[in-house]
Amino acid sequence: MLNQNSYGADQNIKRTRVDYFFIGAIFLLVLIGTICIMSAVADTDLSSVIVRKQLIALPLGLGAFLIGWFFNYQIYSEQWKWIYGFVLFLLIAVLIFGTYQRGSKSWFVFPFFSFQPSEICRVATLLIAAAFLERNARRIKEPIVMAGVFCLVAPIFLLIMKQPDFSSVVITLPALLALLYCAGVNLYYLVLICLFGFFAGIFPILWTYLQMYPELAQKSFLWATVGKMSTNYFYMAGFCAFVIAVCLGVWWTLKQLRMPVSAAVCLLAGAVIITGFLCGLIADKHIKPYQRKRVEVFLAPKSDPKGAGYNVLQAQIAMGSGGILGKGVFSGTQSRLGFVPEKHTDFILAVVGEELGLWGTLSVLGLFLVILWRIVFIAYCACDFYGYLVCSGIFSMFFIYCIVNFGMLIGLVPVAGIPLPLISYGGSNFVASMWALGIIHSVYSRRITFI
Repeated sequence: MLNQNSYGADQNIKRTRVDYFFIGAIFLLVLIGTICIMSAVADTDLSSVIVRKQLIALPLGLGAFLIGWFFNYQIYSEQWKWIYGFVLFLLIAVLIFGTYQRGSKSWFVFPFFSFQPSEICRVATLLIAAAFLERNARRIKEPIVMAGVFCLVAPIFLLIMKQPDFSSVVITLPALLALLYCAGVNLYYLVLICLFGFFAGIFPILWTYLQMYPELAQKSFLWATVGKMSTNYFYMAGFCAFVIAVCLGVWWTLKQLRMPVSAAVCLLAGAVIITGFLCGLIADKHIKPYQRKRVEVFLAPKSDPKGAGYNVLQAQIAMGSGGILGKGVFSGTQSRLGFVPEKHTDFILAVVGEELGLWGTLSVLGLFLVILWRIVFIAYCACDFYGYLVCSGIFSMFFIYCIVNFGMLIGLVPVAGIPLPLISYGGSNFVASMWALGIIHSVYSRRITFI
C-alpha cells in the first residue's frame, strides 16, 4: 500500500477504472434479489406497493453507487466533521419528526416513499471513524486514540438506541472493532472490549436458559449460582472475588514462566470481566419479552413452534423443500402460501432456497464472497491509509451482514431482524449499501498501479 494523499494523478500512473468482477457480482445479486422479492410478494395484498417501491429504489441505488464511485472518497476524510454533524442532525430529527414502524421511531415518511436514516448513518459512522484514525495514525497504539473513537461514535449509538434500532448497533459495533484492529490499535485493549461484550451478553443467555429448564438449576450448582447472582449480593461478591483470584493466579503463573505481564494488566482484565457481567445483569432486567423469546428460540428452536420459533422453523422447511435445484421462480409453495413470515425482508434467503434450491443459495453466497474478496484486494491497492481503513470497515459490515443472515437461517445466530444487502426488500438499506459499494469502487478507481 502506497502513501499518496494528493487528489491529482501522476502522469506516469496507469489506472483501470472499472472492476468488472466487483460490479458484475453486485449486478447479479441485485437481479436475484429483485426477482425473489417479486416472487415472495406475488400473491399478497401489498404486492403492487412493494414491487413499485422496489423498482423506485433500483435507480436510487444506482445513483448512490455512481455518487460513491465518481466522488473522490478522500473528500469524506476532509469533511468528516460536517458528515458527523449531519449524522447527528438526522438522528435527532427522526426522534422528533419520525414515524413509528414496527415499534421503532426510526422512519421519515414522505408521500411516495419512506426513509430510515440509521441505514445511511451506519456507513457514515465508519467513514467518520476511519477519518479520525487516519489523523491519529502515528499515535494509534495509545489508548487515548481508541477512547477517542468510542467517544466520537457514542452519541450516534445512543441516538440509534433511543429509537430503538438495535439491529444497527449489532452491525456497526463489530464493524467498528474490526476497523480498529485493521488500523493497528493495541490488541490488548480490543481483547478487553471483546471480553466485556462476551460477559455482558452471556448472562442474559444463561439466565434465559435457566428459566427454560428450572429443573436443571436445582441439580446444578453452576446454574443455581448464576440464578442467585441476580438477587443475592453475597453470591455476586463471591463471583467478583473468584474472578480477581483467577486473574492473580494467571499473573503468578505467567511470572513463573518469565513472561513480562504485570499484575495491573491481569487485574484490569478481571475488572472488565466483572463489569461486563454486572452490565449483563442490568441488561437482563431490562430485556423486552420479544427479545427474550428470540433468545429462547435460538437456544431451543422447537420450544415454541407455533409462536416465537415459527419464523425460523418455517424458513428452514422452505429451504429444505427446495432441494438441490429448487421449485422454480414464482413456484415456491411455502413462501407463496404465506407460511414464511417476513419472507421479502428478514427471511428472503428462504425464498431463494425454496425456489432456486441449494445451488441458488450457494450462488448468492458465492457472489457475496466475490464482493468481499474484491474489497480485500482493493484495500491493499488503496493509495492512502484512509482508503485502506474505509475498505476495512465496509468489508466488516458486509461480512457481518452475511454471517447474521446465513447463520440466522440455519439456527446458528438468533433472529435479529437484519436485512441481507442487495437481496432483501428495503429501499433505505439498498441505497446505503450501494453507496458504500460505490465508495469502495472509488478507492479502486483511484488506486495507484505503476506501469
